[in-house]
Amino acid sequence: MQLLAYLFAYPLLWVISILPFRLLYIFSDFVYVLTYYVIGYRKKTVRENLRLALPHLSDKQRLSIEKKSFRHMCDMFLEMIKTMSISETEMNRRFQFTNFEVYQNLEKKQKSIAIMCAHYASYEWVISMNNRITYEGFAIYKRIANKYFDKLIRDIRSKFKANLITTKETIPVIKENAKNNILGLYGFASDQSPKISSVFHWQKFMGIEVPVHTGAEMLSKKYDMNVLFLKVKKVKRGYYEASFEHVYENVPSIPDYEITDAFLKMVEQQIHEAPEFYLWTHKRWKHKR
Repeated sequence: MQLLAYLFAYPLLWVISILPFRLLYIFSDFVYVLTYYVIGYRKKTVRENLRLALPHLSDKQRLSIEKKSFRHMCDMFLEMIKTMSISETEMNRRFQFTNFEVYQNLEKKQKSIAIMCAHYASYEWVISMNNRITYEGFAIYKRIANKYFDKLIRDIRSKFKANLITTKETIPVIKENAKNNILGLYGFASDQSPKISSVFHWQKFMGIEVPVHTGAEMLSKKYDMNVLFLKVKKVKRGYYEASFEHVYENVPSIPDYEITDAFLKMVEQQIHEAPEFYLWTHKRWKHKR
């Protein structure tokens, strides 16, 4: 059944990937109407998240953000499909780094690097930086249930030299690389809710005390990796800018959770600046005190 679903969907995905961007976004508008008005995909979750995180806004303001966030989500999903056929030149034109020298200077320290970012703007296209680094790049992701679609996602991202590792593979891969003196760049999207059974730290996020992921910080401490925070900004439809906002060196000496808490503050700042570009469909506040 999984294979049949894949064989049915793949030709459609390929056709979508070769659409010119102008037609891609016309199709995205159609997908938005279908997703938001017909299916109502996770609309209740998004509405509740906005109510909890942005209580100072009026219902009308939150509704406007809700609709814009669905439009952006549809754009981002189709942009991910577009990655199947996009050229490196076109990707670099649409996803630009404003201060890549910050990362390059950190490579000179000859330590592995952990990059922390949020599910904000275009976290999918961050993989384009792998064509510009000398370290081995690893992106941590959650495995897709359908093994054929999972392989497709791996193939898409490996086009930009990104090695995908699942959450379960993360510790063994980092441990093995450290043992073999392989310098790696590890990407962590650490703003979503962890499993309650593996919670070590609670902190306020958008004014609500919630459990938070601490894996990026703790692994960086254990394996003496430097840490970077990456902020992605949507300039206009189909165009993004990424900036390295904070750098942490000598990570093992930094008090526990200081890096994680600083990261959450950075994500909050992004959300307050333009909340419509955050991924509100996840149940981020399902566990709270």
